[in-house]
Amino acid sequence: MCHQTVCLVARHLEANGLPTVCLASALDIMQAGRAPRTVFIDYPLGHTSGKAFDRADQLAIVTAAVTALEQMTTAGQIVQLPQQWGDDDWRAEAGSSQGNDTRQPRDDSPQFQFATDRDAALAAGNLRAD
Repeated sequence: MCHQTVCLVARHLEANGLPTVCLASALDIMQAGRAPRTVFIDYPLGHTSGKAFDRADQLAIVTAAVTALEQMTTAGQIVQLPQQWGDDDWRAEAGSSQGNDTRQPRDDSPQFQFATDRDAALAAGNLRAD
């Protein structure tokens, strides 16, 4: 699921009294999206809950996320898990404009499709009027 969407859904659920924790692998998006609680795992996109077929890795990550939900008390807090993917070949692919993954660095300022969307974010207090 889109990291930005997860932030919005989590903030909505929290505002309505349901505690959430987001498990994510795109740190910059989670920082910008200001989810109430985030557990970050530095794995390639699509592997946020662990390496395929590695039950121990998956269980450790999900257990850490549930534990974080119980222990995190500061809004916007991000906990980074210590697990490592292994090799870093995926990083070169993710940052390359020549490979299959052509993601660009995140823009630091929020982007809106319509001016009314920006106005709504301002009115809700979810955006600073800089």
